[in-house]
Amino acid sequence: MSDFIYDTVNSSLAGEGVRCIELNRPERLNAMNLQLVRDVTQAFRDAHDDPSTNAILFTGAGRAFCAGDDRHDHRHPENAEAARFLVEAIQDATRAISFGPKPVVGAINGWAVGGGFEWAINCDFPLWAESAKGFFPEVSLNLFVTGAVTSLLPALAGLQKAKEMLFLGRRYSAAELHDAGVAWRVVPDAALHDEATAVARKLASLPPLAVRAMKRTLNLTACTDMNRALQLEADATVAGFLDPETTRLLQDF
Repeated sequence: MSDFIYDTVNSSLAGEGVRCIELNRPERLNAMNLQLVRDVTQAFRDAHDDPSTNAILFTGAGRAFCAGDDRHDHRHPENAEAARFLVEAIQDATRAISFGPKPVVGAINGWAVGGGFEWAINCDFPLWAESAKGFFPEVSLNLFVTGAVTSLLPALAGLQKAKEMLFLGRRYSAAELHDAGVAWRVVPDAALHDEATAVARKLASLPPLAVRAMKRTLNLTACTDMNRALQLEADATVAGFLDPETTRLLQDF
């Protein structure tokens, strides 16, 4: 892995069964490029495979959780194969977060935009700082969401609210997201890390067999088919990347 991820394999928290995965590009508001996406996937796979880890804490360094796609590093796919490669890498990160057996506590600070908002929604227990905000700009850019949010968001917020959030791209405060059922808890900014850590410790102390079975069963039954959603999202995102209008909209964003 690169330096884009801070993975606390050997911290004191690890001794309590908690592993912290922190996005570590604060100078870019932890914006996503291909390397960061790959690093997130690998960090979660490692955490889920680690027998000493019972819960995972996911957060971002600096002033944002994740500000979406990094416009500085963005390379627009030139053909369907390149577009598919990029989109499947993004979907693999969600598979690692959501389909791994261990519960994930999100500590969402600052901005969570686009793919970063998706990662926040992928968390099992997302705690949002009071000042945090999230939105989906994809439709306005002629693109599509990923991260299985077309399955998860209607299950959390209801179909009508999900349509509002995904079509219209409005910016939501943490309090609004809590009211919509998207943020699990909202806490003062200064208390975010401590509160999220306490939840992760509590989860790590529970019998792991029951916890992992509960996560697996809820993801299979409470949402529509997340695997199908990931497939359909990938197809729609690839189509968006290949439309010349998307390039113009991304340049103006």
